Amino acid sequence: MNWVSNDMLPVIFLGLMGIAMLLYAMLDGYDLGVGILMTGESEQNRDQMIAAIGPFWDANETWLVLGVGVLLVAFPSAHGLILTTLYLPVSIMLAGLILRGVSFDFRAKVGAKHKNLWDRLFSLGSVMATLSQGYMLGQYIVGFKSGFYAELFSVVSAFCVSFAYVMIGACWLILKTSSDLQASAIRWARRSLLVTTVGLVLVSVTNPMASDAIYQKWLTWPQIVLLAPLPLCSGILILLMYRHLAKMPYEHDRLNWLPFILCIGIYVLAFAGLAYSFYPYIIPQQMTVWEAAAAPESLRVMLIGCAVVLPAIFLYTALSYWIFRGKSTALSYE
Repeated sequence: MNWVSNDMLPVIFLGLMGIAMLLYAMLDGYDLGVGILMTGESEQNRDQMIAAIGPFWDANETWLVLGVGVLLVAFPSAHGLILTTLYLPVSIMLAGLILRGVSFDFRAKVGAKHKNLWDRLFSLGSVMATLSQGYMLGQYIVGFKSGFYAELFSVVSAFCVSFAYVMIGACWLILKTSSDLQASAIRWARRSLLVTTVGLVLVSVTNPMASDAIYQKWLTWPQIVLLAPLPLCSGILILLMYRHLAKMPYEHDRLNWLPFILCIGIYVLAFAGLAYSFYPYIIPQQMTVWEAAAAPESLRVMLIGCAVVLPAIFLYTALSYWIFRGKSTALSYE
């Protein structure tokens, strides 16, 4: 790894962390969204929803572990500041993820009269995790500032992120289920798309207002023209998704994969916009990646480890999605 310069090492690890968090938001995002949507559904529908995420949800959380692990070992200064500032929402998120894991296993082992309780707790854990993640994103965007407006933005961000997870979860159910549950998922996707769009517009407006540096990056000449394709493409994907959801379901279940792919595109473009806004800062306008990075010698050793671990994770993930491709089958614990 000597061919990698010392200045490039922190940038590489920032990219790895960003990829891990984006994959987490998309992959664990859909099963968090499905968990939220289980509220109020019949037992048969809840079983179908669990079957749609069962083979994947545990592995999806691997990306969160990887992203936080990279933050800890590659950017220890930033890790300490972020977790100190966000101690409460991080604790709530972890409690929600633990509650989801316990509920997922217990619903399969308890008697029929207690199954509904553990399904409710699974949904509660999903809500706790999504709201806390959305709040943390809002705090990050405003640079961990305190005050009424910063808190208000973070709270609004919490709900918008939760709806974004509901949207991708509903799109996953459109892909993996059929019949009445699929029809319900189409309705959920339409409604959550509207709230997600409002959240994207809110972030796009707040970012330049929160920082003069971000304003200069986006709204000065010629950046405003060169970067115009990013919001335009996001708008096109949103309109395409709304158009297809309005027409679904198609005959013979055609294009059932399209809403999920469009949703992934929206996620990627939104993430690209945030990444461009904050680079090269890992703590917005406070700490750059080079200031927060560990010693180059440590980063080189860790880069070797990542070169071994990452292909294994990608291979395992791809294999699991290939094996369990197609519509989910009836849930059975026998």
